[in-house]
Amino acid sequence: MTDGVDADELLRRIRRARDQAREEVRIWQVRGAELERTDPEGAREARIRGLAYETVLGALDEIVAPGHGGTGPGGAREVKQVT
Repeated sequence: MTDGVDADELLRRIRRARDQAREEVRIWQVRGAELERTDPEGAREARIRGLAYETVLGALDEIVAPGHGGTGPGGAREVKQVT
């Protein structure tokens, strides 16, 4: 795998991965809610998978738009200015 990838193609791939991660977060949230009453262990697993995809989504968001968004359960993040 020695093919070169230009910046535009790399950004397209990152955005596509970000869209996929966003969809996976939604899927696992729905699945967790569906399993809550009938299968608590399955619901727990779905929540864990959803959190993993949220983490991936946050990292990809930071690559595409540094300093914008990235808010999670803890609220907005502070961005330290480097001079």
